[in-house]
Amino acid sequence: MPRAIWSGAISFGLVNIPVKLYSAVSRKTVRFHQIDAESGQRVRQQRINPVTGEEVPYEQIVKGYEIGPDRYVTISPDELEALEPQKTRTIDIEDFVDLAEIDPIYYDHPYYLVPDTGAGKAYKLLHDAMEDAGKVAIARVVIRSKENLVAIRPHDGVLTMETMLFADEVIPTDSLDELSAADGDQKTNPRELEMAKQLIDSLSSEFEPERYHDEYRERVLELIERKAQGETVVVEAPPEEPKKVPDLMSALEASIAAAKSPKGDGAGKAKKRSRSRSEARKKTAAKK
Repeated sequence: MPRAIWSGAISFGLVNIPVKLYSAVSRKTVRFHQIDAESGQRVRQQRINPVTGEEVPYEQIVKGYEIGPDRYVTISPDELEALEPQKTRTIDIEDFVDLAEIDPIYYDHPYYLVPDTGAGKAYKLLHDAMEDAGKVAIARVVIRSKENLVAIRPHDGVLTMETMLFADEVIPTDSLDELSAADGDQKTNPRELEMAKQLIDSLSSEFEPERYHDEYRERVLELIERKAQGETVVVEAPPEEPKKVPDLMSALEASIAAAKSPKGDGAGKAKKRSRSRSEARKKTAAKK
């Protein structure tokens, strides 16, 4: 059962709506510990002074900002605390914008906002009004001493809150050297464009999140389970193939032909693979 990680209120105008904040995602990363291969014991991390070789006690650690090679400006906890944003319990809405105006590159982490005790009506009113207007709220909130820019929008009957990157945190595309160097090779002709559109059309389908899985994570967990049962597993890394720049027209023609193949290549094959994996998982769960 998920637990609220923050509680406060949405504030816009003179209206305050008490809410609780829940993370909208549960990361499924496979985590490993560092183990001594000879003894099988877990390795302990230590803070070692590289000059004296001695361990530095935690209470002696201070924050330092590097301003040059081996040159640091140290900052005390009290100095940082004096600069922290005011710790309020409000999500202050500053603007309402159209969802299409926000480039997805600015989104960071999703949360759910649910109404706190007695706030159901006001919460529902804001949800419905935003949904009818087709608007997204841009707001600021302080969580764990960090000021966050956030986007609030109605989704599936609840208000979601997505933390956002600030504009200066997004790397501009004109700073990518390789992209600039390839400007002379970026011209396309009408036939190439038409074939590319055909390929996109042949691979187009409805977005079904359940179709996509972290296949690498599934393979890692399968490997762990087999080794935990005492099986000796020999894994051979696939040979690394040199990068090839294909003939564009030939690649487009072959891709379109494969996508239209009655054998179920392209998008159809991807759907079949997804269904097969889902059925296999259900059978495994049933056995357990």
